[in-house]
Amino acid sequence: QVQLVESGGGLVQPGGSLRLSCATSANRFNEYSMGWYRQAAGGERQLVAFITSAMIYYYSDSVKGRFTISRDNAKKTAYLQMDSLKEEDTAVYFCHARDHQLDYEYWGQGTQVTVSS
Repeated sequence: QVQLVESGGGLVQPGGSLRLSCATSANRFNEYSMGWYRQAAGGERQLVAFITSAMIYYYSDSVKGRFTISRDNAKKTAYLQMDSLKEEDTAVYFCHARDHQLDYEYWGQGTQVTVSS
């Protein structure tokens, strides 16, 4: 079973930066699509960004130009670099992995990101 563990969340001031990490135990990590979702208090869980095994990227309009998703296949880890953070970025951020061969998906438990002055 694949485990996903997020880290790097915390409290940051507007305009600051955070780097989230998602460490996995996936044997075939290099074949997975990896994504980051977020859920604000009282809101829906929404896709922030994803990166496929072929290095195709997607970013939501709200984070485009500020966030960067990446992956290190040797470390079996995905990252979300968040720059120019805004208060509206405050949410629990979840790592997501999709195994296309098995048609299965995995979720991390989430890490809190709070942007506040």
